[in-house]
Amino acid sequence: MKYRYQEEMSPPPVQRVTDVAITRFEHVFEVEPGLMAEHVTQQAFPNWDTLRLVRSRADHLAWMHRHFADKVISGEELLDDLDE
Repeated sequence: MKYRYQEEMSPPPVQRVTDVAITRFEHVFEVEPGLMAEHVTQQAFPNWDTLRLVRSRADHLAWMHRHFADKVISGEELLDDLDE
């Protein structure tokens, strides 16, 4: 398999999901980069690295929970707290 810089550094076309979210890869949602550019320096990732990060996010989150969380709160619980 050959590494082709242009292919790896050119992500698929953007598909808009909402005003603030886009997707380039199936089931991978991103915040619209233009909304973050002022506060977060945007970095170019090769396509393979983006997909590697996505595949490993569940393992990373589980590791964080094991090492740093006293308990895990669901998103639904957080929203209920905001409603109160």
